[in-house]
Amino acid sequence: MTLTAVRSDIYLHHLAFESPNPDKLAHFYGKALEMSVEKVGNLMWKCEGPKRKIIFQKGGRKKLVYAGFSCRDKQGLDEMKSKVISEKINIEKSISHFFDNDAFGVKDPDSNLLIFGLDKKENQKFEGMHAPLQHLTFASKNVEAFEKFYNKKLGFSVSDRVVRDDGTMATCFTRSNHEHHTIACFKSEMPGVDHHSYETGDWSRIKEWCDKFSSLGIQLMWGPGRHGPGNNLFIFIEDPDKNWIEISAELEVVHDRPVKHWDHEPKTLNLWGPHSIMRS
Repeated sequence: MTLTAVRSDIYLHHLAFESPNPDKLAHFYGKALEMSVEKVGNLMWKCEGPKRKIIFQKGGRKKLVYAGFSCRDKQGLDEMKSKVISEKINIEKSISHFFDNDAFGVKDPDSNLLIFGLDKKENQKFEGMHAPLQHLTFASKNVEAFEKFYNKKLGFSVSDRVVRDDGTMATCFTRSNHEHHTIACFKSEMPGVDHHSYETGDWSRIKEWCDKFSSLGIQLMWGPGRHGPGNNLFIFIEDPDKNWIEISAELEVVHDRPVKHWDHEPKTLNLWGPHSIMRS
């Protein structure tokens, strides 16, 4: 099996969410995550910071419009498109606000829209603390179907699995570069987005983000802690729509190792304990 996504060195480039109040949500991200805020339509706002981009548009609460993934170069994008065609996956038109016309989309088994394109390498520089957009985690009723699609159809590599006592999967972590996961999925009876994450690099920056949130009156909803899969340090906050935002640090870099299996227990989600958010 060819790991096309990994060969193409894909990374999470930007996100787009619906919100009943996209103006309020955009300005929250502008302050909390140190991003510029620009109105780009009657019902749409664009937020940009250093290596982080997100769109908010009028619609339902906590609904992903699409996730934009950038390939390493044009060859990688072409290889990714060839892989999609060979797997007989329907190609969707790109609706990305950050990619050019060569971008294309696909839908996963839960109808999440993924758009693959190329970063435009713009010269515009953004001020702000370090925390590039890094991974997206879904919730799904069928984690096995998630793994089959991302691993077999798109060529993501499986890093870790969390497995229940009966042998079924509770969580799957997949990567499209050397970072432990780019897209992950928790089993849940409520499909959608579980959280999106920003990688700040090291522990000292976690402290700086905690101080930043405190200065804005934003309380942590979880953490600081350390995940088992990925071995990363983390904190979580909620935005006004109750979307979960993770600030992560020291995420495992994977080069060549077997898939790890973890027990479905609170300690797997937070090695430090005692509290963990168990999805199911």
